[in-house]
Amino acid sequence: MIEAFSNIATSLGLSVSAGLNAYLPLLVVALTGRLFPDLITLNEPWNVLTSWWVIGALVVLLFIEMTVDKIPAVDSINDIIQTFVRPVAGAILFAASSNVIADIHPVLAMICGLILAGGVHAAKATVRPLVTGASAGTLNPAVSLAEDIVSLATSLLAILVPILILLLLLLAFLLGLLWYRRRKTQASW
Repeated sequence: MIEAFSNIATSLGLSVSAGLNAYLPLLVVALTGRLFPDLITLNEPWNVLTSWWVIGALVVLLFIEMTVDKIPAVDSINDIIQTFVRPVAGAILFAASSNVIADIHPVLAMICGLILAGGVHAAKATVRPLVTGASAGTLNPAVSLAEDIVSLATSLLAILVPILILLLLLLAFLLGLLWYRRRKTQASW
């Protein structure tokens, strides 16, 4: 039972982090599966992620995304492109890390990953133009770096301490709900 919750928490954390940066959690999973197979074992067809060719491609794609995401205006174009990539990465990560749980159908796992990563990406893509407009783009590199750090930390915690990820996601949901209620209350005044 605890192992099932742990696997689900890992899947949730990896999918959420893909909403911020598509290639970082994929690279973390690929390297972990390749170098530390005791931490995460990827079954067919997801074990292709552990190929050195795939890892090399992920490194190149990660470098490109991390570079263009720090340039004002170009980051908005990147977010449009990533609207298709990040949810797919989340779906792959959810399905790849949840395949240990026999009760979850692969299609359901991929849909969950699509929704999670897509939701986080939508929030990021909505907030980023506001940051760009408010700061004339000067805060974009710092915000992008913070997103990359959160994505990396979430990916690592999802693999190493998945139950903590579940608690952090619950806390983030509750804080978001509290913020929404306050905003709704203030708007009705």
